[in-house]
Amino acid sequence: MHVSSSTALTESVTDAAALRHAFGAFATGVTVVTTGGPVPHAMTANSFTSVSLDPPLLLICVAKSASMHRFLDGGSFFGVSVLAAHQEAEARHFANRYRETGAAQFAAVDVVPGELTDVPLIADAAVCFECELWRTYDGGDHTIFLGKVLSMRQRPGSDGLLVYRGRFASLEEVAA
Repeated sequence: MHVSSSTALTESVTDAAALRHAFGAFATGVTVVTTGGPVPHAMTANSFTSVSLDPPLLLICVAKSASMHRFLDGGSFFGVSVLAAHQEAEARHFANRYRETGAAQFAAVDVVPGELTDVPLIADAAVCFECELWRTYDGGDHTIFLGKVLSMRQRPGSDGLLVYRGRFASLEEVAA
């Protein structure tokens, strides 16, 4: 084993700003999580990952303090739209805490209803998933929501929108 000297700094994991910056070194996709029903809701999220192919499962992590938390906690279906590279405006819209609530928050964004659940899905997204809430787990100040994937639709050749170091980026920008 070769041990090299490094100029890396060891920082306290209790420093929230430093920890957020460190987590930002991992480039990730950007999604919009949606719920339907009489009062639909949406939020931008990058805490998303595939979990299992059999059964088909994905997970999202939502802060317990977020409005979306109560919509997911009390519902049975949700959608995940993996945003395409050209959809930064949609990501910013659903990240805005001051946007209108309910159905009105979707007025400025093109959405399509999910074929099986009617949850709103972002039109022209790279991929959209309709999910049934399968399990929840405590994740500190977040809840981990596992969804059983009921349907998906993909736009062939569509690159996803990324976030890296706290900024939106394309695959080419992150790779450079």
